[in-house]
Amino acid sequence: MGFPTGPSAPHVTAAERIISTQGSPQTRDDSVPTPADVVAPAGDVAGSGDGAPARPEAPEAAAAPASSPVSSPVSSPAPAPTSLPVEPAGAEEPKGRRRIGVLLVVALLAFLIDFGSKLLVVARLENHSAIKVIGDVVTFQVIRNSGAAFGMGQALTVVFTMIASAVIVVIWRIARRLYSLPWAIALGLLLGGALGNLTDRLFRSPGVFRGHVVDFISVQHFAVFNLADSAIVCGGILVVLLSFRGSNPDGTVHQQADKGEQADKGEQADKGE
Repeated sequence: MGFPTGPSAPHVTAAERIISTQGSPQTRDDSVPTPADVVAPAGDVAGSGDGAPARPEAPEAAAAPASSPVSSPVSSPAPAPTSLPVEPAGAEEPKGRRRIGVLLVVALLAFLIDFGSKLLVVARLENHSAIKVIGDVVTFQVIRNSGAAFGMGQALTVVFTMIASAVIVVIWRIARRLYSLPWAIALGLLLGGALGNLTDRLFRSPGVFRGHVVDFISVQHFAVFNLADSAIVCGGILVVLLSFRGSNPDGTVHQQADKGEQADKGEQADKGE
């Protein structure tokens, strides 16, 4: 409300003016809201024609920024790609299991068959007449042989004993890198035959390293031999065939080995440059 001014206006003190002013703390009734306490809805304020500025609306929770940690989950960083080991050029693939077991089984069978056959023919045929197997072409008769296979080298008994021992050692060294099944069979035959004849050299008369080998298979116009000699010959033939085919005891072939060597030489040349 306004107060009259001019010479005719009654004298009003400052205290009375404050008390009579609308909305002052002294005249305000708490039960009656003042215009300042009442907030008009957003639609009414915007549509009012009194020219009063509209109050801005409060942002809703649904319109929160996309970067808010509540409305937008934080994406975890993608894992770094794991680098796979690169095999060097010329590296060979795994060869599988070693074939030492096959070699030992074949060698044991060859040795036991030879040893048993010698015991049998010595007990049944020695000092007896020959037994005809295929007429006169193949016969069984016991002969003491001081030489090598098929009766060769009669005066070199000790030399052949040392050669047989060396062959056994070489076969055992090769067996440490033996991954080929055919090579295991071939070396097993060689090992079993060498052990069979070496047993005769060591334990039969006339003495150690000079013992005579028992031969009993006689082929007309050929020679007299035993099963140990047969195992050695079969193993040797198989070794020759495998070598001609390019097969190695470690399971590789000659062409693969040559490629690996060429790749290694190429890498060394590149490093030297």
